[in-house]
Amino acid sequence: MMPNQPIETERLILRPVENTDLQGMFELDSDPEVHKYLGNMPIKTLDQAQEGIDYLQKQYKERGIARWAVVLKETNEFMGWCGIKYLIESEQMNGVYNVYELGYRFIPKFWGKGYATESAQAWVDYMFKEAGVKSLYAAADIPNKGSVNVLQKVGFKITDEFVFEWKGVKSNCYWLEQHQ
Repeated sequence: MMPNQPIETERLILRPVENTDLQGMFELDSDPEVHKYLGNMPIKTLDQAQEGIDYLQKQYKERGIARWAVVLKETNEFMGWCGIKYLIESEQMNGVYNVYELGYRFIPKFWGKGYATESAQAWVDYMFKEAGVKSLYAAADIPNKGSVNVLQKVGFKITDEFVFEWKGVKSNCYWLEQHQ
């Protein structure tokens, strides 16, 4: 399911997350702004960032797909991640699982420049045109207008609202879908 080589867009390289991304993952997930719509639980240590990398690498092996690093071509900087997660039953959202879900997360200095849209569009194109998937799903906190806007720009439609609960934190979310 995963591409067997990096995905390149005009400005970006999308590739599997590697252990060398540790500092970038820490910068991303320790930032309170990044976690504003993710339950306000930023990480505090490099070990926690490594756990996140290990979790993604485990998904690559077990599910054949997971979020990928997004790297700025011009500077080779780690910007965050974007990609597809295969939701298993224990990770269901809105009562849905065994589906492909698009997600992304970027370091704030890269916000507002179209990178999320560019990387999300690359994954939508790959999943529909190369992987042959017929449906993609996504979720976004209702107040996170930037994220909702990105999803709509790449073809997702809001189909439902639901309460997502994770680690005791509840969020009002949109459920979005796109079908081929």
